[in-house]
Amino acid sequence: MSIALQEQDLLAPRQTARMALQSHWPEYLIEAACLALFMISACSFTVLLEHPMSPVQQTLNDAAFMRRMLTGLAMGLTAVSLVKSPWGQRSGAHMNPVITITYLTLGKVAAWDAIFYVFFQFLGGIAGVAIARVLIGPALNHSAVNFAATVPGSQGAAIAFVAEFAISTLLMTTVLLVSNSGRLSRYTPLFAGGLVAFFITFESPLSGMSMNPARTFGSALHAQEWTAIGVYFTAPLVGMLLASTLYRLRYGVTQVYCAKLHHHNNKRCIFRCRFGELDAN
Repeated sequence: MSIALQEQDLLAPRQTARMALQSHWPEYLIEAACLALFMISACSFTVLLEHPMSPVQQTLNDAAFMRRMLTGLAMGLTAVSLVKSPWGQRSGAHMNPVITITYLTLGKVAAWDAIFYVFFQFLGGIAGVAIARVLIGPALNHSAVNFAATVPGSQGAAIAFVAEFAISTLLMTTVLLVSNSGRLSRYTPLFAGGLVAFFITFESPLSGMSMNPARTFGSALHAQEWTAIGVYFTAPLVGMLLASTLYRLRYGVTQVYCAKLHHHNNKRCIFRCRFGELDAN
């Protein structure tokens, strides 16, 4: 973020906020809608694969790994579909406050855009579970489902923190490397979705696999499940900020071209975007 932009934010914060909201409200609503759809998908597949009355769960009752793999595949495909959708192409499909904050520290997102993105992401997480609650009914409240809440596994909160930190660092490192590569940038949604699928399959027994405070909060609020909630707010933030710091030290901040996860489209970009330079290479 330049000194001039910092001074502008300090001198006229109300005007800047109003201008951002008036100009970029469609992107803010898209962020809420995308995370809401992600949460509806998460709740639906958790019921399908974990509720004891589900035929799928009964068939795979003794195959927890297979159920996690199917959940991972479903949620990975959901993530890819949302990022590549017309909505995701427009907003950048962060769907995660920590991704937005990371790009803020890299100078690609204006301060008020980041504030509104984070607010609407939390709103979307809450709304998505609320909609799923109406659509699915009491099954979502069953202890085996618990509103798809993310909680530490049997090894405890400390291991959950380390796991969330590790997967968040890996995800953000991958996104930065791929999205800022002229050869690979168009495949960023596939890399991100693939990691989501992999993490749910292999890491979820440790932390429930979140990487996303808004996703965790949306489920926690409905389930009233606050176990180790701080893990899911701090570990992803520390991990993704570490990834961005290492990337910046290795390649320089000028090698971050935009904050969109999918930029090969004709949708407007509200970020401090230089993707045209990368696309021209």
